[in-house]
Amino acid sequence: MSQAPAPRILVVANQKGGVGKTTTAINLGTALAAVGEQVLVIDLDPQGNASTGLGVDRKSRKISTSDVLLGDSSLDEAIIATVVPRLFIAPSTVDLSGLELQAAGDKDRAFRLKRALAELNVAEHHGHGRNYGYILIDCPPSLNLLTINALAAADALLAPLQCEFFALEGLSQLLSTVDQVRSALNPRLSIHGVVLTMFDPRNNLASQVVADVRRFMGDKVYETVIPRNVRVSEAPSYGKPVLLYDLKCSGSQAYLKLASEVLRRERQLRAA
Repeated sequence: MSQAPAPRILVVANQKGGVGKTTTAINLGTALAAVGEQVLVIDLDPQGNASTGLGVDRKSRKISTSDVLLGDSSLDEAIIATVVPRLFIAPSTVDLSGLELQAAGDKDRAFRLKRALAELNVAEHHGHGRNYGYILIDCPPSLNLLTINALAAADALLAPLQCEFFALEGLSQLLSTVDQVRSALNPRLSIHGVVLTMFDPRNNLASQVVADVRRFMGDKVYETVIPRNVRVSEAPSYGKPVLLYDLKCSGSQAYLKLASEVLRRERQLRAA
């Protein structure tokens, strides 16, 4: 019996808050599941917004990513189904914010998530588990130990970037962190792409930011731009990704386009 290929691990990260990280993780995951991929979202943000946005209430988070990173539970034990078929989540709780202190003396503290994912892959190869095609890791808005764990475990970075004045400044800081992680912890880490979010065509500055980022990053910037869209911001309060809340709105359509672009890049990578 041939083994299923290892899942592709994409980390959704940017140290700036409010750029659409969680929204991108939830809705890209939903869009990939909608086209038949088996997807796992790992919520590594102590705020737990990805878990809430996928309909997982706090009472249901019996085992969380905090338990996994502290070695008290396996990743497989933490994973639960979401409201979306084929989309699963390892939920987070506020306990995750204590990891930095609790892991302070551990010389391998940057590899806790990598170890947990390795065990998950072993279980999948032995016929236990769900054979995920993609694992998306939602990170907190800072370059702390949680984000470093995600970058150390991932194949590639997907960076959401808000179309605003300081966007490039934040991006260059993120790219220098990626370089450091690559040289010290994870030489295979690549940049999958930069996704421009919260684009408002009525704002001249937004179009200027898009042009600047494309000039700076070239074809690493996805063609798809995510618009500023009220339905996208309403959806999490209903515990749903926007694709379930309002499939026809411009935000949902943009995330479907982004998913097909991500899959196209993945096919090109495999063919290379």
